[in-house]
Amino acid sequence: MTTFYESNPFEIDVDTLNLKSEKKINVVSLFSGCGGMDLGFTGGFEYLNKKYSINPFNIIFANDIFEAAMRVYEHNFKHKGVNESIAEIDLSKIPKAEVVIGGFPCQDFSLAGKRKGLTSERGRLYEHMIRVIKHCDAKMFVAENVDGIRTNKADKTLDVSALDTILSDFEKSGYEVQYKVLNAADFGVPQIRKRVIIFGVRKDIYEAIYYPKPTHSEFETQGKPWVTSEEALDDIWDKIDDPNVLNHTSKDYSKAKFYPGRKMQGNNRIPKNRPAGTIRAEHHGNIEAHYNTILPDDNDMRGWRRLSIRECARIQSFPDDFNFVVSASSAYKMIGNAVPPVMAWHIARAAYYTLSISKKDHQLKFQLEGVK
Repeated sequence: MTTFYESNPFEIDVDTLNLKSEKKINVVSLFSGCGGMDLGFTGGFEYLNKKYSINPFNIIFANDIFEAAMRVYEHNFKHKGVNESIAEIDLSKIPKAEVVIGGFPCQDFSLAGKRKGLTSERGRLYEHMIRVIKHCDAKMFVAENVDGIRTNKADKTLDVSALDTILSDFEKSGYEVQYKVLNAADFGVPQIRKRVIIFGVRKDIYEAIYYPKPTHSEFETQGKPWVTSEEALDDIWDKIDDPNVLNHTSKDYSKAKFYPGRKMQGNNRIPKNRPAGTIRAEHHGNIEAHYNTILPDDNDMRGWRRLSIRECARIQSFPDDFNFVVSASSAYKMIGNAVPPVMAWHIARAAYYTLSISKKDHQLKFQLEGVK
């Protein structure tokens, strides 16, 4: 079986790419959720006072089984999604496209979950992504999953990881495949969120694969410092029920109790001077508390408040005008499952560059100030 290496030597500083007037590439989006990956690929949004320019990708199809997520997707993207299981969808409904993207379900590979991996039907949904990629004859695909996929065994009787099995299956379908573990915090997202990002390029056009060069670092000498929770959230701490802040009302945060003296996931607070930990898809009692408190005693849980929907969205790098028009419990779930749009924006631009140097896509030319 092919061995796949994480240490890809090629990186591109995506901020050096001028993509404003480039040819748009059609994209099929699978496991779209509320659209974190899609927003990164389309671009054209603002987050924490920084503008993320429009990318030359055109989402022509979006699909997810989670009806509430599709509602939020359609509200914000202004185009219809397909609310149907990917395992049952008729391929004739899916248009041909040059790129297929998707974060196939990750709960069965998560370190925090039951880790059923490829032994569960849900864990094998990536096979339906392959089915769609082959149907589209896509030039490239981008897939995302949790870091735990690298250590989850494909089968308890075999010493092979789920990731190696998945990458091998992608490779057998006709693609040169590589993966890299990216941390959202390294791209200006105020959250430590490590994810496996898989790039695949069709073998007949493969030249090389480039990943985005990190823009931020935990260490001051290696780039801009990580964005902290305080930088992301402090301005709206005291604006609950402010009509100018979406998804930040007294109905938009969990009222689940805290339990003094007990070690539980929901008894934690996010740090103030570092990025938050990974925002999870679980909700109510598992949502962490804000670093602030309304009482003088910082350790008195009676002064704590759990993160609101908007605060979770901020930590995930959704822009403030992205509206979660569903219940709080559904919103928590879809935000926790999403790919951070800012990280996805960097991934998208690296994907575009990768396609631009492929053997059959030299017509994709753009100004480049320097490859690093």
